[in-house]
Amino acid sequence: MALNRRAKTTQTVPPGADDISPPGPWLMMLEARAPWEYAAMVAAAPWLRQLPTGDGHPVIVFPGLGATDITTAPMRSFLSDRGYNPYPWKQGFNFGPRHGVLDACRELLRNVSRRHRERVSLVGWSLGGVYARELAKEQPEHARCVITLGSPFAAHPRATNAWRFYEMVSGQAVEHDEELLAQLRVPPPVPTTSIYSKTDGVVAWQCSLNPDQPRTENIEVHASHIGMGMNPLALYAIADRLAQDPEHWTRFDLRGARRWFYRMTHLSPMQANTW
Repeated sequence: MALNRRAKTTQTVPPGADDISPPGPWLMMLEARAPWEYAAMVAAAPWLRQLPTGDGHPVIVFPGLGATDITTAPMRSFLSDRGYNPYPWKQGFNFGPRHGVLDACRELLRNVSRRHRERVSLVGWSLGGVYARELAKEQPEHARCVITLGSPFAAHPRATNAWRFYEMVSGQAVEHDEELLAQLRVPPPVPTTSIYSKTDGVVAWQCSLNPDQPRTENIEVHASHIGMGMNPLALYAIADRLAQDPEHWTRFDLRGARRWFYRMTHLSPMQANTW
């Protein structure tokens, strides 16, 4: 897994680092709306219950940096109500890919896949989405699809407002390693959806864009970073994506009323490689 590698020490300035800045103070202040997103989820429950029932396949949900399974409980409850079999990551606080964390993630994916005798969907919030992507690259035979929420996989970590906290809790320096960054940008070989927000106050939205490939997509929602996993628009998109047959996968349909609430961003591989 690419995350096993420690960044190399170098004085080279990251390509495009000056072009993508962390979200500014106004967007950071807007993160205070997260409790309202939880309230919106509760209010939208009758609407969300109208979504088609899932096929019962397993889903592993990975929390964001500094978060635990408590933060993903509302999402997992929603997925359970929709007929899926959601699993927490069961590793306490997500303080980065410290010793033993990635091995435990690998083992969890293998065990859940074998228990259900089918492939597993991987949903990751923020840093958890980076784990989900890398696991699907390592074990595509066990991964059905990947859905990330505000995950910083497409640009330098310093294009976020969380990199200092990451260094503090993980014990790893955020330095430039172009080879590692290039590996993280490569999408998994399974259907891959990135849900992101241009009003994210933690991760610059450009950090969350997949290149335009046959089985990738980028869905924009109006959400905060720390509230995205409870945002009803994000939950709706997650349920819609999980209901897709991976063998006949199609992109999120923006027809009808959806066009008022969602946007799609298509990024060429050339654009992706400049970040």
